[in-house]
Amino acid sequence: MGYESHEWATFKQWQERGANVRKGEKGTPIVFYKNLHVESSDVDASEDAEGGRTIPFARASWVFNSAQVDGYVAEATALPERPLFERIASVDRVIEATGAEIEYGGSRACYNRLTDRISIPDERAFFGTETSTARETFYSTILHEIAHWVGAEHRLNREKGKRFADRAYAFEELIAELSAAFLCSELGITNDPRPDHAQYMAQYLAILKNDKKSIFTAAAAASAATDFILAFSHKEQEEAA
Repeated sequence: MGYESHEWATFKQWQERGANVRKGEKGTPIVFYKNLHVESSDVDASEDAEGGRTIPFARASWVFNSAQVDGYVAEATALPERPLFERIASVDRVIEATGAEIEYGGSRACYNRLTDRISIPDERAFFGTETSTARETFYSTILHEIAHWVGAEHRLNREKGKRFADRAYAFEELIAELSAAFLCSELGITNDPRPDHAQYMAQYLAILKNDKKSIFTAAAAASAATDFILAFSHKEQEEAA
């Protein structure tokens, strides 16, 4: 939703923490979902192995971000003294060659179309996961945002969505993540396909499920973005030679 913080709570939960939602702030709907096991009272109902049945339970709530409240101080997240990975000089040169303005710090990675700048969290904020190392996550995040950067009107001029989860937004995210995957392979950041890329792309393919050609169109656009990004460093190498 564009907030720096990932902390959310209901109106009542914020009050319980001694904070107050500011007047005029609008809540964001969420849905809590789980499966409930209940004892079956219907002889026709299909029973599970425990002699009852499982039914879905969903409940809607409205939550507010910590940026929408007064009186709340977030606990500082302790970062390691130094990054948990070594930078790759060859990849850094490719990134620098693009000339993209990248600001490091904060808690959010994004490309701002209005300022034409990229924001990336501090290197120390990147940690490894079960499917990626901290270095893979760091570089794939930068390359994803640079892929958005090259889509600007005065570069590759790609259409971008204005609302989260609309078709144009989903298509742009698909292009950016495919570009990051292509570049991670091309630049030797990772030798194997990363499940993170597949999971990210899958959610946007679901939005575009009625367009059978969307993945091919996105792949073509991602290939163009990849070539555009790499062309900067190739030109530098040619001039140096």
